Amino acid sequence: MSNASHVNMKTPKKRAPATGELVGIRIQPEIAKAIDDWRRKQADLPGRPEAIRRLVELGLRGKAK
Repeated sequence: MSNASHVNMKTPKKRAPATGELVGIRIQPEIAKAIDDWRRKQADLPGRPEAIRRLVELGLRGKAK
């Protein structure tokens, strides 16, 4: 029998640099796919929540023009 110990090395979850108001939404599968397609084209491959934040910011900037 082996005396090897297994260490569970989980990657810590990354949090946004600043806290803010939590907004929970449900999105349809087509929108989720569009968001995932967009985020995969980004150089740093953001997670889905970060991609949604960026897309909202882009939308708000575009609306202001």
